[in-house]
Amino acid sequence: MPVSKTKYVAFLRGIGPSNPNMRNEKLRGVFEDLGFGNVQTVITSGNVLFESAAKDVRALEMLIETALPERLGFTRATIIRSHAQLQRLVDAKPFGDIEDTLKSQLNVTFLKNLSGLKLKFPCRRQGKDYQLLDMHDRALCSVINCTTEKTAELMNWIERQFGKEVTMRTWKTVGRILTKMSGAD
Repeated sequence: MPVSKTKYVAFLRGIGPSNPNMRNEKLRGVFEDLGFGNVQTVITSGNVLFESAAKDVRALEMLIETALPERLGFTRATIIRSHAQLQRLVDAKPFGDIEDTLKSQLNVTFLKNLSGLKLKFPCRRQGKDYQLLDMHDRALCSVINCTTEKTAELMNWIERQFGKEVTMRTWKTVGRILTKMSGAD
């Protein structure tokens, strides 16, 4: 009987493709060497799709986080989500009718762990032109006015609230990842 494999995406924090060891082909090589199947990357910001029979996500994250410095010489937080988790996030329609435009960018910040922080959603910082809309399964959904705010400011605030084991992706990138995971690409 064939072993059932789960489709996952590993979100690697802080990947800069200008670093030769952070390029997609090297990242894919590490994942393939770890024995994962159907390894693919989506854009160049550390989104690695793979399949594994393993169900223990924390163990998978630790395995990858151990392999990266050993094989490529850098340490990065790894946050894994399954295809089913991403599909539930998209199905929840966390942004409602808000459109992703040049002015308003929709973002999802994936958290490795939940903090004890209790926020009431939607949450807007006084004097800031960004808003945290909701949290879905350790995915913080936010919208930022790109004409008046910088995404780095929002990310810094999120890190102060939730710690450094977080990574942000645009809603469009999440959609591209889900499409590729679904095989509709």
